[in-house]
Amino acid sequence: MSDTKNSAPLPRQVADSYVDALVELDPIAGTYLGVPESYGRLPDLSPAGQEELAELGRDTLRQLTAAEARAGAESDAERRCARLLRERLTAELAVHEAHEGLRAVSNLNSPVHAVRGILTVMPSDTEEDWGRIAQRLRATPAALEGYRASLGAGLAKQLPGGPRQVATMIGQLSEWIGEDTGEESWFATFAGQGPDALRAELAEAAEAATGAIRAVRDWLRDVYAPKIAGAPETVGRERYLRWARYWNGADLDVEEAYTYGWAEFHRLLAEMRTEAEKVLPGAATPWEALRHLDTHGQAVEGVDEVRDWLQSLMDEAIEKLDGTHFELAEQVKRVESRIAPPGSAAAPYYTQPSMDFTRPGRTWLPTMGETRFPVYDLVSTWYHEGVPGHHLQLAQWTLVADDLSRYQTSVGMVSANAEGWALYAERLMDELGFLADAEQRLGYLDAQMMRAVRVIVDIGMHLGMEIPADSPFHPGERWTPELGQEFFGMHSGRPADFVESELVRYLGMPGQAIGYKLGERAWLTGRENARAAHGDAFDAKRWHMAALSQGSLGLDDLVEELSAL
Repeated sequence: MSDTKNSAPLPRQVADSYVDALVELDPIAGTYLGVPESYGRLPDLSPAGQEELAELGRDTLRQLTAAEARAGAESDAERRCARLLRERLTAELAVHEAHEGLRAVSNLNSPVHAVRGILTVMPSDTEEDWGRIAQRLRATPAALEGYRASLGAGLAKQLPGGPRQVATMIGQLSEWIGEDTGEESWFATFAGQGPDALRAELAEAAEAATGAIRAVRDWLRDVYAPKIAGAPETVGRERYLRWARYWNGADLDVEEAYTYGWAEFHRLLAEMRTEAEKVLPGAATPWEALRHLDTHGQAVEGVDEVRDWLQSLMDEAIEKLDGTHFELAEQVKRVESRIAPPGSAAAPYYTQPSMDFTRPGRTWLPTMGETRFPVYDLVSTWYHEGVPGHHLQLAQWTLVADDLSRYQTSVGMVSANAEGWALYAERLMDELGFLADAEQRLGYLDAQMMRAVRVIVDIGMHLGMEIPADSPFHPGERWTPELGQEFFGMHSGRPADFVESELVRYLGMPGQAIGYKLGERAWLTGRENARAAHGDAFDAKRWHMAALSQGSLGLDDLVEELSAL
């Protein structure tokens, strides 16, 4: 018995063995991790491919049970890794076994988006790099045929995707192939950046990928959309709780979260009115002041110019925060500002560095066809996406991966942990005085308000919640997607196309958008508990670095672990 226990792997070994097996089945995950053998391949997106991934998860859970029984597995490092691995795989299997992968349509998070998006983070410095890009482009038709097979299986099981998500995807795919503009496809433009020696090969591969996207678009438009017409856009309580667990790593009390969202709404609205009066005295609402800033406030003109400006903003944050509130390794100090490819969703995003840092962390700005960029809408957003937000956390995870496990610092990421940290980072910069300018602080509060509205609308419309009596908007009525979009538009400085893109995102990714505010609350609670425990000896810099070096945690565990630091 003792020999068996001693020969069993520890949880962190099980977790890293899982990552090794995962990248064989999911080359997209392997590419994000910087595994060269993954670069030329794409995953099997068919029902069989999905089941193979699920079986890997089941087998890993069986191995984890044995690992947890091994002597010494209760060390803090092993315990945290085991808890995360069990929670994540259990949540993922629950989603799989409910056949959610057979109805995966989204304007941001579908397999088609993953297939295109991974091209933007591949190495592209040498002919060998571009040869792998050509190989991956040629693999696109087979991968997307698997995706269509999965959606077809969903139709056979009467598991439709949401009509609004489908319509949005059809429009996005049309933009990618250049049909609406008469220009060449996104894939042709991308491949055209390759070396002259591979010009013909890359053009042929890009044409194959474009044809595959066109085939998916046509099938969605001509076959899928008519069959799912009239299907519900919202998911209901059972599906919502399942997805909320997946995105947040917690079994949420959604009624309490909904109430919290409203409390934050009222708090932020009062603060916004104060700042709006500084920006535009006499403004009827804070959003009137923000509309004034759209044309009369500080702005950056030009796409290249805004990319460079955002880079300088992150560079400045690193310079001022390093050594005072954080201790940053040289690898972590490297982050790049990029412009998102056409046809992206409206929200900015971040991609983390490869495990060896040869690909740095990158922030991405969708321009939505604009060439003038108001500063109020960018500063706190780049504190969120870049520094000290996503980049500092995810790059630090990459740095400490050998001390934890690759699983905890990469594919085991809990969305609400990362998004909560990034929203906490915005608030930290406000606390530290970086948002003293009234325009920028009003923009920050507007961004915070958007996250509070997300909690209200995401939970409200998917669960058909009642709008409370003290709401300034339709009190006593039940939420619908239409009311959600109207409410969002009334309480956001974002343009109408952004608001619509956001609502479609919530419909296609239920439970994800609430993780920003709920995650921020977890980070703040953990910090305040640690501060109370240490008293005057509390060291914020030490706490930040210890917190960022824990790797991923679900919200069920996050407050407990942060409080003990």
